Amino acid sequence: MTPLLLVGHGTRDESGAEEFGRFVERLRGRLPVDVSGGFIELSPPPLTDAVAELYDAGHRHFAAVPMVLVAAGHGKGDIPGALARERARRPGLSYVYGRPLGPHPKLLDLLDERLSAVLDPAERADTAVLLVGRGSTDPDANAEVHKVARLLWEGRGLGMVEPAFVSLARPGVPEGLDRCRRLGARRVVVLPYFLFPGVLPDRVAAQAQAHEDVEVRCADVIGDCDGLADLVLERYEEALAGDIRMNCDTCVYRIAMPGFEDRVGAPQVPHHHPDDPAHGHGHAHLHPGDPAHAHPDDPSRTRVR
Repeated sequence: MTPLLLVGHGTRDESGAEEFGRFVERLRGRLPVDVSGGFIELSPPPLTDAVAELYDAGHRHFAAVPMVLVAAGHGKGDIPGALARERARRPGLSYVYGRPLGPHPKLLDLLDERLSAVLDPAERADTAVLLVGRGSTDPDANAEVHKVARLLWEGRGLGMVEPAFVSLARPGVPEGLDRCRRLGARRVVVLPYFLFPGVLPDRVAAQAQAHEDVEVRCADVIGDCDGLADLVLERYEEALAGDIRMNCDTCVYRIAMPGFEDRVGAPQVPHHHPDDPAHGHGHAHLHPGDPAHAHPDDPSRTRVR
């Protein structure tokens, strides 16, 4: 009866953290095992508290599922680093680590449901969809968003599906909307590729509404729902069975990808969480030289050393 640990990134948006908490409760109602959940940064509860909850209940082994959509720095490095720290803190603790949630047919169906909530079936053929991901300094992660956009386009009767990003990668939301307009779209549905509400989904909506050259509608994030719970349970079962099919062919930490050669073999360390006693307050983890979480075309972008 291996317990499940859900590991989220964290958000400064209180509603996003609360929805993550509701999702943890949903999984508790569906599994006959203990379920806990925590964040690696920004918001409580911190991961160390979630692990302590399982450890104090007598568990010495658990399955961790990263609540991330793409295999970027959080899924590849930050979360494994945080879990390794928890294992070092607690004698006899061990865990298996699941893979990120996307891309997956269940996610495509959930995205299609969010589309249908704001788009009549008769409007699909002359509607463009702008699928907006978080954006990453990991090219493999950005490529996954492009793959999801193409998979969403196939067989669903949509005029087109274009990818965009709200931070760290191009095209940004305004650039993506302009591309849809230039390609002849009569209307665009901006579809955020995010699990829960937060600062970045709010930014996506604000940037979308600021574009006046084409009709724009905004869909909701995936959110706390049974469909997402089904997918997490699938990842949990994969982890228990040892069926972890990670994509390492284009991982910048293993392969010298053009422009990212310095990432090969880079040490992976956990984020600094303000509620973790091992770290001081007010710190944020960034790889050396990485930009802050802002879009590269945003004039307010700064670099943190």
